[in-house]
Amino acid sequence: MKITRRVLVTGALGQIGSELTTALCERYGYDNVVATDLKDDRSVFDGRVAFEPLDVMKPEQIDAALERHRIDTVYHLAAVLSAIAEMAPLKAWHINMDGLFYVLEAARTRRCAVFFPSSIGAFGPTTPLDGTPQDAIQRPNTMYGVTKVSGELLCDYFHKRYGVDTRGVRFPGIISNVTPPGGGTTDYAVTIFYEAIKRKRYACILRGDTSLDMMYMPDAIKAAIMVMEADPSRLRHRNSFNVTAMHFTPEVLAAEIRKHIPEFVMDYKVDEMRQAIADSWPNWMDDRAAREEWDWAPDYDLPRMTADMIAVLRDRSEANVL
Repeated sequence: MKITRRVLVTGALGQIGSELTTALCERYGYDNVVATDLKDDRSVFDGRVAFEPLDVMKPEQIDAALERHRIDTVYHLAAVLSAIAEMAPLKAWHINMDGLFYVLEAARTRRCAVFFPSSIGAFGPTTPLDGTPQDAIQRPNTMYGVTKVSGELLCDYFHKRYGVDTRGVRFPGIISNVTPPGGGTTDYAVTIFYEAIKRKRYACILRGDTSLDMMYMPDAIKAAIMVMEADPSRLRHRNSFNVTAMHFTPEVLAAEIRKHIPEFVMDYKVDEMRQAIADSWPNWMDDRAAREEWDWAPDYDLPRMTADMIAVLRDRSEANVL
């Protein structure tokens, strides 16, 4: 049975938003998706996607957009990421929390479903780092993590109190070959590929033994769409499902890259702030709840992801568009 949706995406120019928006258009039709962002850069979508500027800090703009476009589903991706949030915590709190509240309140009045992406950053150093369970004590020590935990709770509240169809996942680090890194702690796993292609060398911002959960962008998009289309009668959890695909250290990733680029060399220039953030995050999450409740399963492991990243970036490099 074909599923139809009228979708609005906030933060559509971000790393996940830019690719998810296109995937949503391909699934539901270009006439049924509206991309929004604080920046007005509709050229990203080559004029194929309906785009309008929207500031999530202005609730009247959100409500008007939902009404004007007859939206039934919001993918709320507008947020300040982990490393940037540590440098501007007040800004991060306002955008990540006030913006989410305004979206949820508009969704309540307009009867929309809402997707909210949480993160491995929602956990903290007191949470089990290996096999981090779906239901665990969450005591993050970063502003980004605090806003993600608070966002999870806020989504739960709006569902239980008002019946808003809120759903979400806890993303690991996301690796993309389309959008440049945007200030996240796991962005080394994107930058390393660009540097391997262009310079055959990379100075890593994390220690070589730092294990983190990761996911290739096609799987992240798949998870975001699957959870929103899942049968609600099967959902024992609703928000913040752990999802993962692979976990590795910088050294392991470098070794995989050398299978394709043998001369690649990795140095280290550790960013202590990002390292501290990474050390407080899970080595790998247990995502059995997502697998059992809505049949989650990734398509990409480390070898397949690495091969695809290098093939795509090599093609761009040879075309002088990297």
